[in-house]
Amino acid sequence: MSSPHAIALHSRLPDVGTTIFTVMSALAAKHQAVNLGQGFPDFACDPALVDQVTAAMRAGHNQYPPMAGVPALREAVSEKLERLYGRHYRAADEITITAGATQAILTAILALVHPGDEVIVLEPCYDSYQPNIVLAGGVVVRVPLTPGTFRPDFAKIAAALTPKTRAIIINTPHNPSGTVWSRADMLALQDLLAPTNVWVVSDEVYEHMVFDGAAHESAARYPGLAERALIVSSFGKTYHVTGWKVGFVAAPAALMAEFRKVHQFNVFTVNTPVQHALAAYMADAAPYAGLPAFYQRKRDLFRAGLAQTPFKLLPSEGTFFQCVDISHVSTLSESDFCQWLTTDIGVAAIPMSAFYANGFDQHVVRFCFAKEESTLSAALERLQQL
Repeated sequence: MSSPHAIALHSRLPDVGTTIFTVMSALAAKHQAVNLGQGFPDFACDPALVDQVTAAMRAGHNQYPPMAGVPALREAVSEKLERLYGRHYRAADEITITAGATQAILTAILALVHPGDEVIVLEPCYDSYQPNIVLAGGVVVRVPLTPGTFRPDFAKIAAALTPKTRAIIINTPHNPSGTVWSRADMLALQDLLAPTNVWVVSDEVYEHMVFDGAAHESAARYPGLAERALIVSSFGKTYHVTGWKVGFVAAPAALMAEFRKVHQFNVFTVNTPVQHALAAYMADAAPYAGLPAFYQRKRDLFRAGLAQTPFKLLPSEGTFFQCVDISHVSTLSESDFCQWLTTDIGVAAIPMSAFYANGFDQHVVRFCFAKEESTLSAALERLQQL
């Protein structure tokens, strides 16, 4: 018998392996470490929200919803955006419910980017951006945020713009650094893009986690950005239900029409009872209103404890992440330090270098403080032994 014909497999993502979040979470579980690596809460959501899901299921909301999302939920998102940011997005044709923000970003890139188009990403950045662009056949153009402060450098962004630039991905509040873009930053971007045909994918999943009285500067607030932006956010982050994987996108109708062409073929639609539950929950109140203070208390508790360690604390203006400089603790690389910290000290963190394509190492690691006070206290007790 002849041997089977070997079929060559050409990977679409040859440089992509298992994500650092999966690796570190597995290492944390193996060594029973306190997991402050992957960004998810270890506390429950509001029981009333779970009750709404049960009620929606019992009410028969268990079949396909409309492709763009349950109308009541799209209306709730529209009302929220107008109330907070002063721009009206029509629920019918300018808002789509997605299977989380990661799917929303992939769909946005696939809708906008043609083979050979350039897309600017600001590093360090969320790890899905680059593979999304590659899958679309685009060219990733990396522009570094300023090391240490992680603020945008508009001279470098301007220098990266070419006639082939199709889009730029921005993220505020910023994962992984916790930096929040200012009004001046948004105006600078608006002015820079005004004479161009560049689209904006605005990743705003931490929109309700901005601290010290600052405001979230959504792209929706700025007409020159809103007209060219797909704005992405996440119910999972806002309501402590990351495993539900539900998000939304808002964009002008013509742009949303292109988004929905891709959305209907890569996910079609999203979990029906959860959509009805979120709509009912949002109608009762604005439960995100207390989120800044809720997370700021956790941030302040965590920072106070970290102040008793050799770490140098970087600012945490938003998100639920705290970055620290490890230079006075270890000469190990960020990646090796995080493995050592997990196995020997019993606390998992994420190396900042994981958010750079070239693994740029600046001796900074990221902790997640979206945890119960007892979890943070346990982690701090171990970290204070350094």
